[in-house]
Amino acid sequence: MSDWPFDQIETCVAVTNKDIIHEGAPILHVSHDDEDHGWQFIGLDDAEEENIALVCMAEIVKLDPTVKEVAHIPPGWHAWRQHVGAEWEIEEYAE
Repeated sequence: MSDWPFDQIETCVAVTNKDIIHEGAPILHVSHDDEDHGWQFIGLDDAEEENIALVCMAEIVKLDPTVKEVAHIPPGWHAWRQHVGAEWEIEEYAE
């Protein structure tokens, strides 16, 4: 992808939920980890261990191209929205 906006390559592994991958649940929370610069694309609820899936970043963008709107958030920040199409809210994680 020539317009790839994330700081990780398309084949980099990201954390998501199984229901997002297999059932089409919406991505409502995106976090950019401070420690390893990894990305998480989940629902609004905390990810339960048994519901976690690992996929490449390109697969996430294929499922929901609107996540590119928050690709600019720096490590240690996160974004969330109430539903797909809603405005993303962005803030730094509290320490």
